[in-house]
This record gives sequence, structure tokens and C-alpha cells, in this order.
Amino acid sequence: MKKFVVAGLAVLLAIAGTAAFAAEFTLKLGHIADPQNPYAQGAVKFSELVKEKTGGAVDVQVFPSSQLGNQRDLIEGLTFGTVDMTLTSTAVLGNFLPQAAVFDLPFIFRDIPHAYHALDTVGMEICKPLEQRGIKVLSMWENGVRHMTNNRNPIRKPEDMKGLKIRVMEQPIYIEMMKALGASPTPMAFGELFTAMQQGVVDGQENPAAHIWTSRFFEVQKYISLTAHTYSAEPLLISMGVWNSLPEKHRASIQEAANEARDWQRELCRKLENEFWDNIRASGKSEINDDVDKAAFMEATKPVWTMFEDKLGKGNIEAIVNVK
Repeated sequence: MKKFVVAGLAVLLAIAGTAAFAAEFTLKLGHIADPQNPYAQGAVKFSELVKEKTGGAVDVQVFPSSQLGNQRDLIEGLTFGTVDMTLTSTAVLGNFLPQAAVFDLPFIFRDIPHAYHALDTVGMEICKPLEQRGIKVLSMWENGVRHMTNNRNPIRKPEDMKGLKIRVMEQPIYIEMMKALGASPTPMAFGELFTAMQQGVVDGQENPAAHIWTSRFFEVQKYISLTAHTYSAEPLLISMGVWNSLPEKHRASIQEAANEARDWQRELCRKLENEFWDNIRASGKSEINDDVDKAAFMEATKPVWTMFEDKLGKGNIEAIVNVK
């Protein structure tokens, strides 16, 4: 009998100990990427950092691969209070704050360091009005430099895109950019894309190396052309309702974790990009072409800047261009 009492006490103490260390707050973070994508790995790193910095008081649970919905669903969820956190593109975020899409103008960044500096300064300021819509940007992560893929022919100059049906995000800038290049833009949710290419619904798409590799797009695309037409940031967002419900000490820890995870994730992106291209080449399923006339692409897409100048804010465009 004594043994059973001791055993029972041990179980009760174990349960009590577990309860004592249970998180005070559980936050769900959803995104659309495959778990091996660098920003998906960044989300896991962020969760670990939050747990560490809050002493386990805040538990960030990560849901990859569109488990909680597509990008528009996730952002809307933040405003409705049905989603706690998400990682999403500035392009789709631009449907909620038009100025946020300024970073998706073709060839607006000179190089990667310019993108980082502009996003961390001008970008954070531009996105502050989102807080009035119930969304807070914690930090700007990276999706990467976007390139064209298709099943018909290599793309070396804008003329090679004539008539191609290219999937794009639900963002006017990308739609008009494809039109300027002579392609036929087809807005479509990311989760539908692989099957659409496999079945020939679209000829191709445009995305960074990380998505092309981890989402296996190279398996259903014959040609990859390194056009580098846009750089895609991946802001980390949190619902203002959730943010305001957290104690100040936890908010400070989450912000610190967001900045550290951003730097960690960007470094991972730079490290893995060449590895992704090497893996694709080794597969023998896609031909990678880097013989692209970038100057011709820049010239062809210039009208897109003029078209969206008023909507995005001429001052915002100039501020980004002038960042040193």
C-alpha cells in the first residue's frame, strides 16, 4: 500500500511540475513555405529564441505549408484575431497597405546589402500604419531574389516571355510587370502552384531559389532563368490584439527574438542559395540559364515604376533608392 501511495505522489508531483512550467501564452505562427525553406527554419529558430528569452512563458507554435491558410488568409486572420502571427510577402501585404508593396518594384534594390538596410530603416517606417489595421511588423526577414521558370524556352531577354502564362502573387505590381514583359500573368495561391504547372494550367512562375528547390518546382519546370527581377522580403507579423495582451517584458523579449531570428535567417539564406542551385543542377531536371540581359529587363519594366508612383508614394521610392 505504501508503495502505491509513494507512486501516486510521484505522479502528482510530476503533473504539478509540468503545470508549473507550462507556457502562460501560446501563439500560433502560420506560413506557406515548406519546412526546409530558410524562412521556415527561421520561424523555428524564432520560436526557440522566444522560449529561451521568456523563460518558457511564451510558446510559439509554427504551422508551415499553408496549414493555417494562404498568405491573404493569414494576414486577414491577424486583423480578425483568428491568427496570432505569420510570415508573408510584402507583395501580398501590399493588399492591406499599398505602400508596403513598394519593395516589390522590379530592380528597386542595387544588391542584397541595400535591400537589408532599406528594409530595416525605411521599410519599418512605411509599415507602421499597419498597426491601425491590427497588424504589427516585428522585423523584415528574407524570402530571396526572384527568378523566372517555365516549360517552353529559356528566357534571356524580355521577348522570350511573350505569351507565357506565368503564375504571380495576387499583387497588381507583379501583374503589370508580367504584362510589361509580354507575358500573361495568372494570379494564383502558392499552394495550388505545383499542380498547376504539372498539369500545364500555367507555363511557369517566378520565385526565389529556396521555393524552387524546397517546393520541388524544378521537377515540373524545364527552364530556370536567373532574371533577378525583384527581391522578396518576408516580414514577421503579429496581431496587435495579441501584442497588446502580452506583458511588456514578454513584448520586449519577442521583439529581441524577432531581430535575432531575422539576422540568423538572412545568413542562412545567403549560405543555402548556391547549395539550392547546385542541387537543382545535379538533379538534371531543370536547365539553369544565367545568360540574361538584365539591362533589357530593367528598361522593359521601367513603366511599372511610373504606373504605381502615386499609389506607393514617390517619396517612399526615392527614400529606398537613396539608402546607402
